[in-house]
Amino acid sequence: MKNLLEYIKKYYNIIFKISLFVLTIAIIVFLFPREGKFKFEFQKGRPWMHATLIAPFDFPIYKGEKQLQQEKDSILKSYNPYFIFDSSVINIETEKFVQYFNQKQTDYFDKKYSNLSQQERQNHSFTLNSNHFLDFSKKLLKDIYSKGVLETSEITKDYTNETKIIILKDNIAQNYLYSEFYSQKTAYEYVLIEITKYISDKSSTLKYASFYKSINLYEFVHPNIFYDSKTSENVKNTLLKNISLTKGMIQQGERIIAQGDVIDGKIHTVLESLKRDFESKLGSSYYYKIIMFGQIIFVFACIFVLFLFLLNFRKDILQNTLKTVFILMVVLIIVTAARSVNNLYIVPLVLVPIIIKTFYDSRLALFIHIVTILIVGFFAPNGFEFVFLSFIAGIVAIFSLTNLYRRGKLIFSAALVIMAYSFVYFGMAITQEGNFANVDWRNFMFFAINGGLLLLAYPLIYIFEKIFGFLSDVTLMELSDTNQRLLRDLAEKAPGTFQHSMQVANLAEEAIIKIGGNPLLARTGALYHDIGKMNNPFYFIENQRAGFNPHDNHEFDESADIIINHVEDGIELAKKFKLPEKLVDFIRTHHGTSKVQYFYRSYIKKFPDKEIDISKFTYHGPKPLSKETAVVMMADSVEAASRSLSDYDESTIDTLVETIINNKVADNQFDNSDITFKDIFLIKEILKKKLANIYHARIKYPEKS
Repeated sequence: MKNLLEYIKKYYNIIFKISLFVLTIAIIVFLFPREGKFKFEFQKGRPWMHATLIAPFDFPIYKGEKQLQQEKDSILKSYNPYFIFDSSVINIETEKFVQYFNQKQTDYFDKKYSNLSQQERQNHSFTLNSNHFLDFSKKLLKDIYSKGVLETSEITKDYTNETKIIILKDNIAQNYLYSEFYSQKTAYEYVLIEITKYISDKSSTLKYASFYKSINLYEFVHPNIFYDSKTSENVKNTLLKNISLTKGMIQQGERIIAQGDVIDGKIHTVLESLKRDFESKLGSSYYYKIIMFGQIIFVFACIFVLFLFLLNFRKDILQNTLKTVFILMVVLIIVTAARSVNNLYIVPLVLVPIIIKTFYDSRLALFIHIVTILIVGFFAPNGFEFVFLSFIAGIVAIFSLTNLYRRGKLIFSAALVIMAYSFVYFGMAITQEGNFANVDWRNFMFFAINGGLLLLAYPLIYIFEKIFGFLSDVTLMELSDTNQRLLRDLAEKAPGTFQHSMQVANLAEEAIIKIGGNPLLARTGALYHDIGKMNNPFYFIENQRAGFNPHDNHEFDESADIIINHVEDGIELAKKFKLPEKLVDFIRTHHGTSKVQYFYRSYIKKFPDKEIDISKFTYHGPKPLSKETAVVMMADSVEAASRSLSDYDESTIDTLVETIINNKVADNQFDNSDITFKDIFLIKEILKKKLANIYHARIKYPEKS
């Protein structure tokens, strides 16, 4: 047991990393659909490349989506909505009107003939006439409600006079035209016309026309036919459910297609039907374990290839747990998103190479993109088409997105991705269909949505930066702004160091562009590499005034200690201001494990017989760990030394650059960085050229013969 625990402790990192990859495989397999995969690949409009296909079992021919949609549209076009006739409305509204009329009549008498008795009122001509008007009004309401007043709603707003509807009256359904009924508006208008006509026709006998005109009969006209949503939806769903999904059968043993035959529309439908039934049968419980085992092998192969790539080309990622988790998490997020939607073309798969390239390089971004689309393509309806389109879109994104810190670049890249998807899909579609009419134009809308979702790259990159401690070009651009608090303090407290850092940044940026690397990282790292000098600015020659050198008051080993400590001071300042770890590396490594040569030699000269503690004159390191930090070390040393030259010409600059960088190489300062002798040669040439431009060095021309 003890030996087992020691073994686990010793190989903990390896076991943990393997566990991450195994967990990733398990999650992806869990996300996979539990159905088999049709073993034949085919495309409409292309020849059948396999052996002659014989139907292995009886299966129905399923209708295509377009045909089903056409049938649904046809049914919905002929479908008539249902309305309910409410017979209670006429009684309720008539009763309300009678009460309203009687009250108006009483009020009128009280105002005009308050001295009349009840008997006199009943025999009065006004009462007799008004009772006739009341009977007329009740009959008018009855006529309107008997015909029916349709409720005005969103359902009826587009109806025409020829629209057919079904009315449920006393549980009996009958067909009618929309024009056979009143709307509330036409009912109002009809009431007003009839009342006006009645008053006009009775003008000789009606002595109180003003009273009748004041009766607002139209206020008692309300809809009594209402849309029956429940019945309508039930009938509609029943009609749609009754649509047959199939259109014929293929019998077992029947020849479907011979090798070399072109797959036309009819054969393509048969093949899709066979594929559907075949995968459905494989998805049954009998085949479940076998299918799952096959999926495990497939996913294992994809993830194992990713592991091998990282092992051979990006060991730094495998050695860092957070970086490994990040890579696997990005793949899992995209696979999960692809499994969660109905149309895979909506899923912004190109986010994978965009995000990976932001933090790493194009080669890694492309490889992870390929692995991801292979996994997703396994459960895509048209695997080859999907993988091909996604592959092209990913390449377009990688090569078009050069500077993510420029906001317009991502929008431009998203537009190119949409164009790439659309262009390649259009070519494939017309090849398969043989005409423009059958192209599924909806996919172009999905491509547009896909491109729009690529703009999520900005917030996602910010989130990943904060979670995993990465450093993007957007952040580097912000930190390289000389108005940043730390750089402003450097300019105020150590102006000479600030100018030196600016020159080092320019030199390093040019050199990195030449040998390949991240120029923005090199520039930003160079700007911050000497911030530790702010604590004791006058101990560094670039900040000293003529005639005053504080080192004169210290021993050589004390002065060396002050100079060396600017690295530790810089690291403390960087952490205080929460600079990313990648920038702290520039501060930590820009002197590597080299010596403070001036004070070291001065000490030897003064104490030739005394044993020297060399650690007192040596920077603590580490040595540069990347191309960028190595270049900043060279640019820093060369720029600082160039200030001591008395004569700036081609020869002195060449000698200076060669001597300083060769000494660094001899001192093994670049052993830990991925830099070659060819890179070092190119860096020397760049530094010589740039220094010559800075100091306007005189060029030696060949003498005339």
